[in-house]
Amino acid sequence: MTRSPEPNGVEPSRSEDDIQREQLGPRGVPGAPDPAKMTPQREKKTPKHVDPGHTA
Repeated sequence: MTRSPEPNGVEPSRSEDDIQREQLGPRGVPGAPDPAKMTPQREKKTPKHVDPGHTA
């Protein structure tokens, strides 16, 4: 499979991780559900409303 390089400054639509998860599953087991869960403590620390910032 030949791939053309992405132009500078342009993100590809899918990352290498996305492609591998599609082929192998989230933990290397095809068709298995992703067992990763957000812990309650991490959920508390994650901000609900993120301020995108301001341009200079």
